[in-house]
Formats: sequence, structure tokens, C-alpha cells
Amino acid sequence: MSELSLGRRRAVLAICSMSLFIVGIDSTIVNVALPSIGHDLNASVSGLQWTVDAYTLVLASLLMLSGSMADRLGRRRIFQLGLALFSLGSLLCSMSPTLGLLIAFRMLQAIGGSMLNPVAMSIIRNTFTDARERAAAIGIWGAVIGFSLALGPVVGGALTDSIGWRSIFWVNVPIGVAAIILTARYVPESRAPRPRRVDPIGQLLVIALLATVTYAIIEGPAAGWSSARTVSVFAAGLLALMILLPYETYRRDPLIAIGFFRSAPFAGATVIAVAAFAALGGYLFLNTLYLQEVRGLSPLAAGLYTLPLAAITIIASPLSGRVVGRLGSRPSLLVGGIGVAAGSVMLTGLTTHTAVWLLLLSYLIFGLGFGVINAPITNTAVSGMPPAQAGVAAGIASTARQVGQSLGVAVIGVAATSGSHGPIRLSLASSSHPGWWITTGCGVLIIGLGMLSTTRWAHDTATQTAERMAMRESASTPVLA
Repeated sequence: MSELSLGRRRAVLAICSMSLFIVGIDSTIVNVALPSIGHDLNASVSGLQWTVDAYTLVLASLLMLSGSMADRLGRRRIFQLGLALFSLGSLLCSMSPTLGLLIAFRMLQAIGGSMLNPVAMSIIRNTFTDARERAAAIGIWGAVIGFSLALGPVVGGALTDSIGWRSIFWVNVPIGVAAIILTARYVPESRAPRPRRVDPIGQLLVIALLATVTYAIIEGPAAGWSSARTVSVFAAGLLALMILLPYETYRRDPLIAIGFFRSAPFAGATVIAVAAFAALGGYLFLNTLYLQEVRGLSPLAAGLYTLPLAAITIIASPLSGRVVGRLGSRPSLLVGGIGVAAGSVMLTGLTTHTAVWLLLLSYLIFGLGFGVINAPITNTAVSGMPPAQAGVAAGIASTARQVGQSLGVAVIGVAATSGSHGPIRLSLASSSHPGWWITTGCGVLIIGLGMLSTTRWAHDTATQTAERMAMRESASTPVLA
């Protein structure tokens, strides 16, 4: 790719950020509409969990494949295809007459969405070649992630309350169409010098692993944790993992580049992404049900309650990008972990009449913590990696986010609702306490990994990994993944 002018590079960043915005906001805009969807389509709590997790699961399963496809077939081409599928899926979601069709169209959305985030990050990585300029671009990228995820409940509440839940999917269509047109005009085509081969076996194993584990967690309470169905599904997931790891390790062009995880900062950032987004997914899911089903708030009022979370995330995300550029990842990771843990532990004693000021303070602190985490995750994922591997590295980081959100909704949702008896409006407040403790634990985990992954030893492993990956790219004979 030839050097682009500053204005053209900024246009590319803006277009890529548009795609990130619609994917990010779609991950959370649905949350505040869940009660309305449940009432309109007669869905159970597990049905509502699938409305969220069907999207995030498919997204997580296909992100790495989409990243490598873009490196092979052309990043602009795959990016535009993703925008088209995402926009079509959004339109179909808005017309869904049943819960089953809504879940199916959410999956179509996710197929398109999987072609956006990692591909856009790969485009940015190859557009901004100067390290300092790239760090600033990644900071803006991280800000858009935080902005879109946090703004989702507010926008979703306003639309659901004024027009209806179907309108939350309309937002994506005009933005997606505009992004397709602008991409054709401003984004140059690019490919990896040595395209990666497709890994169909690895792809099927990843899908099997994520789908079986999530299914067992969501459906376990109803089927029984010791039932033959639940145990067999968990066993199938374990088998998929046991086959996946050795298979990917020795494959020449693996779907999951196991070698990346020899870098302690990269491995730490991946686990931190899972923990942070698990906390966010569970936190927003529980808050949506609590505010509307227990407190009796309208969708708009519930969305406005979370406005402190959105506002502080919008402010903290770009500031965190600057801090990462100047001081490294550790300060942002520590502040992020403390914020997630502190904001969550404040709700471990939640009741039907918890003071409003305590709720708002929790949202503010949690939003601060989550807002500063994205920049160090993204920066660590792509920094030091060979440019040709940008799509794969970004795909792994994005996959970790979606896996975390899926697990958060599944695990925390089950932990918070399995102990409830009778109407959810009467029992959710007290039964949700285990869920808040889990999100608190996610914050503690972020603190620990933030300390460990930013040591001198960790930095040395990153340097060694980057050298090994560079040698791998130039080698013509197969080596270990």
C-alpha cells in the first residue's frame, strides 16, 4: 500500500470507526430492549440470553476466519461484504415475527459483523505506518469501542420507548450503506504478502467449542446440571478443545496462531479482554432486567439511568489511549480493573429499593474502569506483530471480546437467575448477588494480569515472540505454530 495523505488516512480511520460503531452499539443496544422483546415475542429469560449470545457467539466464531480471509482476498472487499450483510441482517431483525427468526437474523448480522472489526483494524494497522500516529489512531479506535458499547443502552431505551424495539435495528442500515459507499471512495485495497490458507477444521472446532459450552451454560438450569444432555454437551466442548489445541499448534497456517500466546502481554491482553467484556455483558444484562422488571422503569428511563456509565466511558477511552502512548499499558489496566471491581462490588447487596445514588455511583465507577481498558487491549494485540499478521492478531483480540461478552451473559445471567423463585420482579434483586460477585472477580483478575503482563519478563517474551513470528513469515518450510 502506497503512503496516503494525512487527510486520506483520517478518512480511512473515520470509515473504519463507523463500522466499529454499528457493531459495538448493536452488542449493547439490544440489552435495554430485552424486556420489550420478551413481552412481544413471549420469550423466557433463556430466550433473551440467546437473543444476545446468538449474535456474540457467531461473531466470536468467525472473527479470526474473516481476518485471514481479508488478508488473502483483499481487506476492502471483505470489509464491504461485511457491511452489506450486517445491514441486511439488521433490516431483517426489525421485521422478525418470532423469537426464532429474530435469533436467526441476529446470526446473519454477526456473520457480517465478523468481517468488520478485525478487518478494519488490519486496514488501520497497514494505513498508519508511523508508530506514534498508529498509537493515536488506535486510541481513537478504542474510544469508539467504548463510546458505542456504552451508548447502546441509552439509544436503545429512547428508541424502544418512543417507537418500539424493532427500531433499534434501523440505526445500522443508513450507517452501513454510507460506509459501503465511502469505503469504495477512500479505502485502498490491500492484501497480506503471503496469504494464509483456509483452516476449515480449526474453524469447525472453534464453532463447536463456543457453541457447546454456551448452550450447556444457558440451558443447564432447565435441563439439570447433572442431566445426560448437559454433561454430554460439556463433554463435546471439552473434546473440541482437546483436539483444537494440538491441531492448531502444528498447522502451518492455523486459524488461531498459538505462537502469539508465547507473548505474555498478548496472552494477558487476551484474557483481560475476556474478563472485561464478560463483566460488561453480565453487568448490562442484569441491570436491564433489574431496572425494568424490578424497579418498573420504562426502557427510556432505564437507558438514562446508565447515562453516567456511557458518559464516563466516552471521556475515559480517548484519555486512556493517550496514557497508553506515553506511560504504557499498566496504569490503564490497573485503573480499569479497580473500576470494574469497585463498581460491581457496590451492587452485591442489591435490593428492590437500593438508593438511586448508589446505582448511579456504581455505573459511574464501572464505566470509568471499562472505559480505560480497551486502549491497552487493542494496542497490545497489534503492536510488535508483523504487518502481514495484523488481521489475525486483531481477530484474536476481537474474538476474546466477543467470547467474554457471550460468557458474561451466559454465566452471570444463569448465576443471577437460577436462584430466583416466582416472578422475576420479586426475586431478581436478591438472587442476582452471585452475578455481581462474578463481575467483581473479573475486575480483580484484570488487576492481577495487568501487573503481571507489564513486567520486564513479559516485555522480553513479547520481543522474542515478535522475532519468532517475523522469522516464520520469511521461512519457506513449515514450523511449529
